[in-house]
Amino acid sequence: MKYSGLIKEMIRDFLLIFASIMIIMAILRQIYAPDASFELHSIFTIMAFSFLGVLTGIILYTPHAISENQMRFRVIFHFLFLEVLLISMAVLLNLVYTTSGILLLAVQIAVVYAIVRLLTYRNDKKEAQKINDRLKTFKNEN
Repeated sequence: MKYSGLIKEMIRDFLLIFASIMIIMAILRQIYAPDASFELHSIFTIMAFSFLGVLTGIILYTPHAISENQMRFRVIFHFLFLEVLLISMAVLLNLVYTTSGILLLAVQIAVVYAIVRLLTYRNDKKEAQKINDRLKTFKNEN
């Protein structure tokens, strides 16, 4: 993949992560704290964490083809690294205080990660289908 493709994917992933977090936060606040509002500081914090999450996506980047097992290992490593990094940052910034808060954050990170991976998989599958259709058309024309 070229660097322009990597940057395009990183921007897409940033927007997916940020939107997923905002939606989850809105739903949870509606359920548990309906009178709470989003402060501008909170939105910037979420943006920073989303950006940090996207930067760790470099772990998944490789300029050459790798095996499916190697990619699975990278995805697992990426997820664990992301969990540790984001939870550590939240603790250092005093955003979570209790064990239950840390566990809730870990679950939220896992949910957002699953959403992003699922949407990325669906997008990649559509793209692969388009490429296959073009190849079939090209083959039939020749």
